[in-house]
Amino acid sequence: MTLLIARLLLAGVFLVAGAAKLRDRDGSQRAVVEFGLPSALAAPLGLLLPLAELAVAATLIPTSTAWWGAVGALALLGLFVGGIGINLARGRQPDCHCFGQLHSAPAGWKTLGRNAVFAAVAVFILWAGFDGAGSSAVAWLGALSSAQLAVLVGGLMVLCLIATQWWFLLHLLRQNGRLLGRLEALESSLEVGGAVPSQNGAAEAPPHAAGLPVGSQAPDLSLRSLHGETLTLDSLRAAGKQVMLLFTDPNCGPCNALLPEVGRWQAEHSEKLTVALISRGEVEENRTKAQEHALQNILLQEDWEVSERYQVGGTPSAVLVGPEGKVNSSVASGPDAIRGLVAPLLRPQAPIPVTKKVGEVAPEVKLPDLEGNTIKLEDFRGEETLILFWNPGCGFCQRMLPDLKELEENPPEGTPKLLVVSAGPEEANREMGLASAVVLDQQFAVGRAFGASATPSGVLVDAKGKVASEVAVGAQEVLELAEASRSLGP
Repeated sequence: MTLLIARLLLAGVFLVAGAAKLRDRDGSQRAVVEFGLPSALAAPLGLLLPLAELAVAATLIPTSTAWWGAVGALALLGLFVGGIGINLARGRQPDCHCFGQLHSAPAGWKTLGRNAVFAAVAVFILWAGFDGAGSSAVAWLGALSSAQLAVLVGGLMVLCLIATQWWFLLHLLRQNGRLLGRLEALESSLEVGGAVPSQNGAAEAPPHAAGLPVGSQAPDLSLRSLHGETLTLDSLRAAGKQVMLLFTDPNCGPCNALLPEVGRWQAEHSEKLTVALISRGEVEENRTKAQEHALQNILLQEDWEVSERYQVGGTPSAVLVGPEGKVNSSVASGPDAIRGLVAPLLRPQAPIPVTKKVGEVAPEVKLPDLEGNTIKLEDFRGEETLILFWNPGCGFCQRMLPDLKELEENPPEGTPKLLVVSAGPEEANREMGLASAVVLDQQFAVGRAFGASATPSGVLVDAKGKVASEVAVGAQEVLELAEASRSLGP
């Protein structure tokens, strides 16, 4: 009887776990990646793992296959315990996703202990031997009296009812959470404008909101990026755009669910908004997330020091900082609130008019270089010049850097002179190791004068000091502009 109960208990656990994982395949695949396995294995393992759990559940019930079912259960539990133990030893607590959407929490010592208990039950079944797996479930049911069978069926119905109530309660709470998130996002967007709706519909001063007061000076920050350079708030807002500081953690499930969208925001809307991720944890685990979602501008805080300065209480959370360095929003907490915060900024806008058209005299450039000497665009008269608008803290610029150095070292005949107009700290610009002239324009004033709105971008100026091309935006476009310039006449 004891062995039968052990088999049914273990079979029930694997049945629920496998079915829940199959119902939430996306979550199962994210869990595979979060545990440190290659993303290429996420899709196959996200399917094979729940199927293996269901197979174990099915083989544990009949006495003829129960011993092999216990072997499979012990093997799977050994893998789970090993994976959790390795991550805990590295200081990581990924979301276990053990029971799909029914129950998912960061893997910790409690999770490790629970799997160890289940492993002990499997060992107990194996210890009984191949032919000693206990009574048959069918034979046991057949031996029950009518009263006992009625009690059993009634008990199972009560358990099913309780489980159904918990399931509905869980989904109701999640739905309420999403509604509250959308409400917070709406209030955040109203607060940016300085008012929130009152009970009678009239606008009134906003109540106390999370984070620093809107309009106050944003605290400075100085953090190391994944590339090793130190970035400050001044360098992030040097392009003259709003900066969204997104506070995240590599072991935060909702953060990881939001990261694909963050990658798209950075790739598709860099001309409107600078998104910087303020993260914690080890460089390697953050680098894995960056590579998986093509993320840029990931800065690492030691603990919660920057979060505390901005009065951020959890992850994921976000706050907007304007080009002038003022706080432009209260703290948006949760994925839905963050989406609501960023949505108005990403709406299509009319293109920025080019201040200087092709054929007109180029705007004046008079900026200090890395040695403190003043460099003028007039100094380049007599030669065609490619002005490159740059920021060492821009991930797209970092990707372009090897090609740019190759162009400097082996310039084809007719390649224009290069003048790099850069934002960011002097030391970060010096570490790039460019041989061309690099001048500092922290306010991105020269870029705006030429009509540039993002980095990297570039424009050609001919030997007479006139604009010779439209502004090219993006690494490939800038390199193609340098290539095309060789065919242009004087």
